[in-house]
Amino acid sequence: MKKTIFITGASAGLGKATAKLFQSNGWNVIATMRNTAQETELSQLDNVTLLPLDVTDLTQIQSTVEKAIALHDIDVVFNNAGYGLMGALEAISDEKIVRQLDTNLLGVIRVTQAFIPYFRKRGNGLFITTTSIGGIFGFPISSIYHATKWALEGWSESMSFELGKFNIGIKTVAPGGIVTDFAGRSLDMNSHPDYLSIETKMFESFEQMMHNASTAEQIADVVYEAATDGKDQVRYVAGNDANAMYARRLEIGTEASRQEMRTLFLG
Repeated sequence: MKKTIFITGASAGLGKATAKLFQSNGWNVIATMRNTAQETELSQLDNVTLLPLDVTDLTQIQSTVEKAIALHDIDVVFNNAGYGLMGALEAISDEKIVRQLDTNLLGVIRVTQAFIPYFRKRGNGLFITTTSIGGIFGFPISSIYHATKWALEGWSESMSFELGKFNIGIKTVAPGGIVTDFAGRSLDMNSHPDYLSIETKMFESFEQMMHNASTAEQIADVVYEAATDGKDQVRYVAGNDANAMYARRLEIGTEASRQEMRTLFLG
């Protein structure tokens, strides 16, 4: 019997690469996105169903989850929808702060909450969430983005205990740089003249990091591993760049790692 994965944010980048990978491995895929009418590639694939979903819309979350459950027995939910909000805190409007929290954090929590009763009655299921190396490290001018990604890491660890009672797994995939159009499509930069030097160094570092970035397909391989390896493991650091940074932090400790970052960005 075919297994089924439900994916949010499947219109591009990691979400689309994951949809294609699972489909090629014989899974049913329910690929969700805000505007299904614009998707022309996934709609041509067998065993892929497109459903509209804006993860900031609680009513639509509930109705889309109901439709998905009626279509297939869902085995894995991949919470992938999100975007990057950047800028010094004083440069960011309250409206944008709320939007970031709504999309990256509350969207994941609400989609997960909608599926838990279904998985609990089945006695199995798995949630996987895209976090980021930015859920382990804090970089300058990204505080609200980091607030969402660190929250998801801690939330997932906490949830692993209550979900484990019912044989439901929860995992995070924490990539570093991904070679996609994220910077143009999913990055909201809010500049402030008093932070220009930090912004400049951050973007220089960002450009350098992208030289060592993984492809979306490489990170999708880690999502597939997390979905199929059967391990009771919460965090999967994904990509050579992210793993190198993570290993360095484990080697020298959190505060020494922070001092290295401070020297890099503040001199």
